Amino acid sequence: MANLKEKFVSKLMPMRERIQKIQKEHGELKISDVTIGQTYGGMRGVKCMIWECSSLDPNEGIRFRGFTIPEVREKLPKAPGSEEPLPEGMFYLLLTGDIPTYEECQEITEEWRKRSELPKYLIDVLKATPADTHPMTQFAMAIMQLQKDSVFAERYRQGIHKLDYWDPMYEDTMNILAKLPAVASYIYRRTYKGDKHIPADPKLDWGANFAHMLGVTDDPAFKDLMRLYLVLHCDHEGGNVSAHTCRLVGSALSDANYSLAASMAGLAGPLHGLANQEVLRWIMELMEKLGNTPTKEQISQYIWDTLNAGKVVPGYGHAVLRKTDPRFIAQREFALKHLPDDEIFKVVSLVFEVAPDILMKHGKAKNPWPNVDAHSGCLLWHYGVKEYDFYTVFFGVSRAMGVLAQLIWDRGLGLPIERPKSVTTEWVEEFIASQQAPKA
Repeated sequence: MANLKEKFVSKLMPMRERIQKIQKEHGELKISDVTIGQTYGGMRGVKCMIWECSSLDPNEGIRFRGFTIPEVREKLPKAPGSEEPLPEGMFYLLLTGDIPTYEECQEITEEWRKRSELPKYLIDVLKATPADTHPMTQFAMAIMQLQKDSVFAERYRQGIHKLDYWDPMYEDTMNILAKLPAVASYIYRRTYKGDKHIPADPKLDWGANFAHMLGVTDDPAFKDLMRLYLVLHCDHEGGNVSAHTCRLVGSALSDANYSLAASMAGLAGPLHGLANQEVLRWIMELMEKLGNTPTKEQISQYIWDTLNAGKVVPGYGHAVLRKTDPRFIAQREFALKHLPDDEIFKVVSLVFEVAPDILMKHGKAKNPWPNVDAHSGCLLWHYGVKEYDFYTVFFGVSRAMGVLAQLIWDRGLGLPIERPKSVTTEWVEEFIASQQAPKA
């Protein structure tokens, strides 16, 4: 049975030929027109990059290598006794496009276990950082600090053919992913639990071990939640900030550590990964004002008050999606099975019932439906993770799988440095004038 690296190589060579043929025969074919509105509007909807690992449809939601979230939850292997897919299987799928066997997932689990030990110099750096530093800052710092051992940086210094760049990028990716649960749990225990740490359990898979090292509960369902969470948040095509940042920085031949640290800095923004903690904060403020069992009418008025104050309802709306996020539905199904009577979940459910209609009546939201962030916080809170500031770190551990899998492909395909052309507002005005001038 071919291991993951051999499987990747078997996919890489045909893909190189496929892309070379496309570029040679159809390189001048236009696939996108750019408007002035898109130029000023954050390049929204401009088709200008390739992202192999996932694709986002406005009405259907995310597909991972062609598989929907329900298909992924059904087809990917599960740990014995578990009801949710193994994140190791998701990484295999993202990198190769194939559904792995349980044995192939076990190989990744074991490979990551071998590479998971945190070096002393990293622990020293984390211990020297003020404990009240935001967890995402500590997380990005730790990833950057691990750059000291970058295989790519060392091989590049020694001299390596550009078509072989993918190999050390693969090694760096495996080293980083192996360590991220330990890094994240170390930051959590140091920041919130008196610097008392829980050693890894070599018998557990990657997601379950992460849950174990956090030490918030012994409930087996939390291990399943962590597996589900890590699978759901792993990738969301290439245009979002964390994905595009990793791709952009990596295109300069920065190694995986530099690229991922930059990606995590983007994820930490309130319009991106930080949104999950803002949702729960808003829900908790709602419950503080209305009580733990508010009615639909009370919630409706609270939403109107939020909108009329010029604020947004966090967790609702998405830059691309125009239907309820399938990741929200997957988390809701988990909650209905494992915590149907949780008070916060009940409020989240009531908001789900009333918010879309209100947002449509309000008229300013192109998408009135909930996204993934509308649900994740209440699940983490239920199992004892009550520190809002840490929620985006969970997101970061997961998102690393997708952006780093794509980074391996970028180097394998020899993609160039990204360098889009910018224009000034003066240029735009002159262009408009030229288009409006009468034709001779």
